Amino acid sequence: MTEPAFEEFDPAGTCDCAGCVHWRRAMPGSAGGAAVRHPAGARVVTVTAAAATAMGAGPAVAAVAPAAQEGPEAVAAPVAAPVAAPVAAPVGRQAERSGAGQAEQGRPGGARAQAAQPGTLRSVSRGEILERARRWTDAGVPYDMTRNWSDGYRQDCSGFVAMAWNLPANAWTGTLDDFAVRIEKDDLRPGDILLHHDPADPENGSHVVIFGGWTDYTHTRYVAYEQTRPHAVRRVLAYPYPKDGGRYVPYRYRALAPGGAGEPASGGGAGQAAAFPGRAFFGPGAGNAHVTRLGRMLAARGGARFYPDGPGPRWTEADRRATRAFQRAQGWTGPQADGVPGPETWRLLVTGAGRDIPPEGTPSSHGVTGYPGRAAFRPGARNAYVTQLGRQLVKKGYGRHYTAGPGPEWTDADRRAVQEFQRSQGWRGGAADGYPGPETWRRLFS
Repeated sequence: MTEPAFEEFDPAGTCDCAGCVHWRRAMPGSAGGAAVRHPAGARVVTVTAAAATAMGAGPAVAAVAPAAQEGPEAVAAPVAAPVAAPVAAPVGRQAERSGAGQAEQGRPGGARAQAAQPGTLRSVSRGEILERARRWTDAGVPYDMTRNWSDGYRQDCSGFVAMAWNLPANAWTGTLDDFAVRIEKDDLRPGDILLHHDPADPENGSHVVIFGGWTDYTHTRYVAYEQTRPHAVRRVLAYPYPKDGGRYVPYRYRALAPGGAGEPASGGGAGQAAAFPGRAFFGPGAGNAHVTRLGRMLAARGGARFYPDGPGPRWTEADRRATRAFQRAQGWTGPQADGVPGPETWRLLVTGAGRDIPPEGTPSSHGVTGYPGRAAFRPGARNAYVTQLGRQLVKKGYGRHYTAGPGPEWTDADRRAVQEFQRSQGWRGGAADGYPGPETWRRLFS
C-alpha cells in the first residue's frame, strides 16, 4: 500500500462548513467572501487521492485508536473501525463547527453520527475518568477553544470531557451525547456528565461539566470537574448548574468499564490502576501522593464533608474518619473498619464499586448519632444540618441573633448563637468558639 501523503491547507473562501462560515463572519477583513485563515488550518490534514485509491473505493470509515492507547492522536495511520462507532470530531476548532454539528444548525449534509456501540469505544472506569480529569485541574490547564494541551485534546469544556472519557479524538457539545446514554438525576454517579447544548449559539450558549459526586444527602450540591475560564477547576456547584441550570441533562459514557459504582469489580484494564500501594503509605505520620488520591476518591464517594479544606498529602483525622465511614458503608465492622485502607478498600474506591458513604443517619466517629462533623459548620457551608442546628437553637431559646431564618447557609448569626449556648454550659475559650462539636450537638438535641 502506498504511504498516504498529507498536506496542510487553508479552507477555501467558498467553503460552507459551519466553522468557515462562522469565521468569515467573525474575523476582520473577511467581507466579500475572501478566503480567511482558519484557526485550525495549520492542524487540519487531508489524505490525498493516492491514499484514497490505495485504501479502495467506498465511503470513508472513521479511524478509532486501539483501546490500549491514549490520546486523540495515538494512531498516525488510518485504521479501519466498525461503522457503528460514533464519529469523534477532528482535533482543532474546525471540529467545533463542522460535520456532526451542521444538522442542528440547519445546514444540509450534516447528519448525526450513528449510535455509539460500547464495544467500539475505549473502556474506562469511573475512577479512571476522575483521575484523568484531575490531571487537568491539578495542572490548571488554561481554557482555550483554539489550542490543544500536551495530551492532544482541545482545551475547552468538550475537549476536557473527551480527554476524561479517553475518546479517540475531540468531540464537541453537539456530539458528546453520541458517546453517552441519557440518565436521570437520581442515577448520577461520579464520571457522568451534565451537558447543555444550544444549537443556536454553541460557542457561548453550550457547556458541559463532569459530575464528581454529591456533597450532601439533599442532592442539591455536587463536586464538579470543569474546564472553564481561566483554567480547569474542581469546585462545588449548585445542581444542575448556576447558569441556565434547567437546560443541563445528565449523561453516562457508553463504554463505562465493569467495576463502576454499584457493579461487581473485575480485573481487566482497571487492574493496574487498582494496585494497592500498601498500608505503610497510610496512617499517622504518613505524607505522600497516595494519601491525596485516597482523600479525593473518598470525597467523590460521599466523604466530602470530612474534608473542610480538601484532601491533601498529609494523613489527618479527616482521612481516618472518611475511610472508616466508607468501610462501614460496606457493612464491615471491627478491624475491617479501622479507618486505614487495605487492599479491598482501595480496590472498591479505585474501581468505583461498593456502596457510597451514606449522607445522613450514621453515627459519627464520636458516637453521637446524627452529628455530621465539623466540616458541615464552617464559613461557606450550606446544607440541611445548618438549618437543623439553627432551628434547635431557636427552640432552646438561643435565637435572638437571627434577624431572618435560620436557613441552610452558615452565617455569623449561627456562630454567635452556638457560642451563646456553649457559654451557657460553662465553657470558655476554645471550647466556646461558636462551632458545634459532637458534645455541643449531643447537648442541644438530647
